[in-house]
Amino acid sequence: MTRKIYCINGPNLNLLGQREPEIYGHETLSDIEVLMAQKAKSFDMSISMFQSNSEGRIIDFLHQARIESDGVILNGGAYTHTSIAIHDALKAVEKPIIEVHLSNPAAREAFRSTNFIAPVVNGSIAGFGSLGYVLALEALNSII
Repeated sequence: MTRKIYCINGPNLNLLGQREPEIYGHETLSDIEVLMAQKAKSFDMSISMFQSNSEGRIIDFLHQARIESDGVILNGGAYTHTSIAIHDALKAVEKPIIEVHLSNPAAREAFRSTNFIAPVVNGSIAGFGSLGYVLALEALNSII
């Protein structure tokens, strides 16, 4: 049976490839979706991609993932450092969750050292660009 993975992307990730490519790379979110779909197929997984700049919509999608998915990949963007509401929604998912960041937040501004997501996920992958999403799929494949 094909396992359904929800990949949720937070604020400003719709601007990948345009916004600060020296930090986030030149690939778009659509490019990452194609890369993930190829890898997912080899694991008998399907990917449902979602991006929102709205905290509430991300929480709604996490609630949906709780019911419909077998696992979640989350790039919370800046909400990683600010959202207790997303933290609480993640705790309710009760499915494997992997956090992904294109850059390495620990090597950036001091305010990025606060992470409300890491304490409630199975693992975090940061600093490997779009490869992080593929690594997250590999991690989910090993624990689902």
